Amino acid sequence: MQIKEYRTQFIEILSSIYGKDEAESFFYLILKEKQQLSRVDLALRPDLVFTAEELLVWNSILEQLKLEVPIQYLLGKTSFYGLDFEVNENVLIPRPETEELVDWIIQYQKLKDESQKIKILDIGTGSGCIAISLAKNIPNAQVFALDVSEKALATAQKNAELNNVNITFIHQSILETEDLGQQFDIIVSNPPYVRNLEKVEIKKNVLDYEPHLALFVEDNDALIFYKKIAELALKNLTSPGQLYFEINQYLGKEMVDLLERMNFKNVELRKDIYGNDRIMKADFR
Repeated sequence: MQIKEYRTQFIEILSSIYGKDEAESFFYLILKEKQQLSRVDLALRPDLVFTAEELLVWNSILEQLKLEVPIQYLLGKTSFYGLDFEVNENVLIPRPETEELVDWIIQYQKLKDESQKIKILDIGTGSGCIAISLAKNIPNAQVFALDVSEKALATAQKNAELNNVNITFIHQSILETEDLGQQFDIIVSNPPYVRNLEKVEIKKNVLDYEPHLALFVEDNDALIFYKKIAELALKNLTSPGQLYFEINQYLGKEMVDLLERMNFKNVELRKDIYGNDRIMKADFR
């Protein structure tokens, strides 16, 4: 079958689920990954065809996309802050909002003395996207990454090797940790924060396929991870030090109140690219 003919069918089938533009973007992502061809290649060579074997692969991917399996899992990779990351069902797919958190830390560090060594801890590292991006962009940083999931840490380790950075990985439950055992200049976390009551807002591709361990918290204790991490930050941040969070968009005020009650200084809440309260920073002195 000609690839251009298959393209038409592919987009038509998926448009009712994802919309035409996203269906088309999926087609070209897969074309690049599986055939090493671009949109321009296809335009210049409209007579290109799939082999029988290639058609089987494409049809398998198409069937899974119809079930709303995330394309990042199907391709086994994604891009985050200009870097490539392997992803699978054991880790959340990195999102643009988290890139904003990473950029905030990097830009803030550029204002400081870059010859001075700093230590950074990423709690709940998942794919390692935060820790690895920081290590790649802050040369004077020694970066540590903690997660409760051994499978997530294995993925993060692969991503550190893929991006040629040195990260110290820690297998540990933060909720069962009383002391981190050392001091850090920066602690950052994108912990689970989606309340069960908000599951109705979550898209099927996230709800059915991404790890619930990294997503959800109980409705009656939605800030459980933030409270614990902030308590540890009081013990394990240097003075001065910074605490950074990605948060639930509906709990911005509650998060500001929490950190101010715990005597963190200069608590700052920022909106993400979609206009939602999403990332915050607080100083420890």
